[in-house]
Amino acid sequence: MVQKLLWLSLAGACGTVSRYALCELAGKVKGGPFHLGTFLVNILGSFLFGLVYVLAQHKFNMSHETRIIILTGFMGAFTTFSALAFETASMLKSSQWILAAGNVSAQITLGIAALVAGVLIGRLL
Repeated sequence: MVQKLLWLSLAGACGTVSRYALCELAGKVKGGPFHLGTFLVNILGSFLFGLVYVLAQHKFNMSHETRIIILTGFMGAFTTFSALAFETASMLKSSQWILAAGNVSAQITLGIAALVAGVLIGRLL
């Protein structure tokens, strides 16, 4: 159990650093009140979750524990629902109702579509 927790922690640290790096890179792109970094990590993370899930289970026959470490540890730390919620609340506080609704709608809809795309591509590989 302790070893599993250590692996989860390491995977989570890698996911966190990866999210930070992608958000920093996206932060260099200017253009609008939209938080591009959070959007990118959530959509990319959804795609990768679907892809890794299928590949780990059906192609590489990874153990349940390894899948948990990758999907919960890395992917859980890489994607960020809390940032989505915080950024949307900030938009609502600024009375940016349409932008807030678009932010939530786009990330949820595109996140599900990206997850499905990852699953489908994983099955094709």
